[in-house]
Amino acid sequence: MGDPTTRDGMRIDWDVPIPMDDGLVLRADVYRPIRDGKHPVILTYGPYGKWLSFEDLYTDQWRRMIAQHPDVEAGSTNKYQNWEVVDPEKWVPDGYACVRVDSRGAGRSPGFLDLWSAREAKDLYACIEWAAWQPWSSGKIGLSGISYYAMNQWQVAALQPPHLAAICVWEGAADYYRDLSHHGGILCTFGRAWFPSQVVRVQHGRGARGYRSRMTGDWVSGPLTLGEEELGANRRDFYEDCWTHPLASADYWRSRMPDWSKVIVPLLSAANWGGQGLHPRGNFEGFVHAASPEKWLEVHGLEHWTHFYTDYGVGLQKRFFGHFLKGEATGWTTQPSVLLQVRHPGERFVERHEREWPLGRTRWTKLYLNPAAASLGPEPPARDGSVSYAGFGDGVTFLTRPLDAETEITGPIAAKLWVASETTDADLFLVVRVFAPDLKEVTFQGALDPHTPIAQGWLRASHRKLDPKLTLPYRPYHTHDERQPLTPGQVYELDVEVWPTSIVVPAGFRIALTVRGRDYEYPGGPGAGLGTLGAVFTGVGPFQHNDPRDRPPEVFAKTVTLHSGPGRPSHVLLPVVPPER
Repeated sequence: MGDPTTRDGMRIDWDVPIPMDDGLVLRADVYRPIRDGKHPVILTYGPYGKWLSFEDLYTDQWRRMIAQHPDVEAGSTNKYQNWEVVDPEKWVPDGYACVRVDSRGAGRSPGFLDLWSAREAKDLYACIEWAAWQPWSSGKIGLSGISYYAMNQWQVAALQPPHLAAICVWEGAADYYRDLSHHGGILCTFGRAWFPSQVVRVQHGRGARGYRSRMTGDWVSGPLTLGEEELGANRRDFYEDCWTHPLASADYWRSRMPDWSKVIVPLLSAANWGGQGLHPRGNFEGFVHAASPEKWLEVHGLEHWTHFYTDYGVGLQKRFFGHFLKGEATGWTTQPSVLLQVRHPGERFVERHEREWPLGRTRWTKLYLNPAAASLGPEPPARDGSVSYAGFGDGVTFLTRPLDAETEITGPIAAKLWVASETTDADLFLVVRVFAPDLKEVTFQGALDPHTPIAQGWLRASHRKLDPKLTLPYRPYHTHDERQPLTPGQVYELDVEVWPTSIVVPAGFRIALTVRGRDYEYPGGPGAGLGTLGAVFTGVGPFQHNDPRDRPPEVFAKTVTLHSGPGRPSHVLLPVVPPER
């Protein structure tokens, strides 16, 4: 074992070696009960530095969470709080061992850094099996973590490690192309902000030029201190990889895609309504498509990191893992298949239990675009019409009448639009919006941005090709395996996927669809950002689509025209949910 210590009611082993099949040795920390015995394991593997205290790099997130949710801080010294993984002080007293592994090339683990690669999935498999055979382990391993520590769970679950007993995927993308790097085929610049600020900062070899650990007093990314050239040679540049692999059919993306038919482990998929641009799509797709006979979906709101740490989230995880890792009577046998925190304006959430996703009682409702009146309504316009906007502009907004009655929209959304471009391509940015009677927009504290709209979808017109096997009326599925340029001036039928959402719209409010040529911007002005991802957010957080290499103005800044009428019934398909009887 590594260097053992006993403190804060736990036995802690730092930097425990875990050998890989290629001879590389990864490093893990093990937090376990002081008493001897065999304990079920909660394990994570990722690049954020297991010795880096939450508050040292994620200061804004930590302080905001503690101020708004004092239950997170309660019952723990918080000395071992780590970004996006469980607090061992809240799990070890319940008889769990918590294992944190620094992924290959990150933190204390040497090697070549290649995010979400097949090599990383193989490593995680090896770590699971290593943990299962330790003398302090019961042999039942669970995975639980947010974001990176959730995303790689889909990948490793498809490899079926024998001792993987359950996974809790908390806000975790699954399809790195469609969920993260290219929204509707449009390059997302998230990787440009995230990779240097959250991964490269704790790359293995930063040593004395990196962070000193509050937990151990040693270097988070040590013990070696390498030069910038050596560090650069030891990693792939994730954002450049996104840019240089513009199609989902590239081996780079296919090698990272889980085979849903092989994901058979019991799973809890926890999504965030406000996670547009990164996480919720994978949580819904994973829940629907995974072959697991025992699977559950939970959907919440607030910031991306919050509910994983609150009593609500910890309680949910403990009921799940208590059942599958310990065989305890936690009440999980009566857990609803789908647990929704349904959104209402004013950041109000109402818990509701459902049986399936999308909801079986959904009334799929088409609202048609009327260019002449800039309206959305239940019937297509009587005459053909069109409206044009600048390709890099704010686009066109179509509004319903004030609603006669309260209306719930919960589920996936799709749009069918007839579009022409002045050039060989066009990027469509769709925003489903809600407006109060005074036309002030209803937004939410999203996973990252404080002013997140109700729902968003994206499509590059040259990526309009659909997969007939995977496309559903309410969820178009694009192949993204070839570019099909437009003939300038010709009208094309485009199906646009809009990510799932939930909102109960009060009577007198209006629903809107905005079709834009660039990212949504909250009309009320910018909001506070986060130190790691930008000081100011304008409505989409760090999930922007403004790399000039991907969107040259001579192609994407020209005029785009939307058509609608009896022969071209452009519409948005909304999941209207009637009250339960």
